[in-house]
Amino acid sequence: MTPELQRMDWMPSPPLAPLESPLDLDQLARMTLGDAELEQEVLAMFAEQSVRLIAAMAALPAEAGALAHKLKGSARGIGAFAVADAAAGLEAAIRTGVNPSSAFAALKEAVAEVRAAIEANRKA
Repeated sequence: MTPELQRMDWMPSPPLAPLESPLDLDQLARMTLGDAELEQEVLAMFAEQSVRLIAAMAALPAEAGALAHKLKGSARGIGAFAVADAAAGLEAAIRTGVNPSSAFAALKEAVAEVRAAIEANRKA
């Protein structure tokens, strides 16, 4: 292995098998270094951000692709991989000129599922 690769800290990939929950708590723990208080803070911020971004994308404005990209990055960071995939689907639909309505509907559904999981996690 080259010296450059030996020094690099590798980020684990998302799971290959589907998760039972729309939220990968292992990924969240890795990203927050296991700090439970920080996990809750990050989840609350994501829940709020996702609502704002979905509302901003509702009319599919010109910047919808950029907003979807922003949501995709945030979702990957907390382990909401279904949201990230749906946001990527919306980005692709916009970029290729395909009608983005169904991609946006899939994104809204994925966000709703993750927000429900966040709420359940908060109460647990």
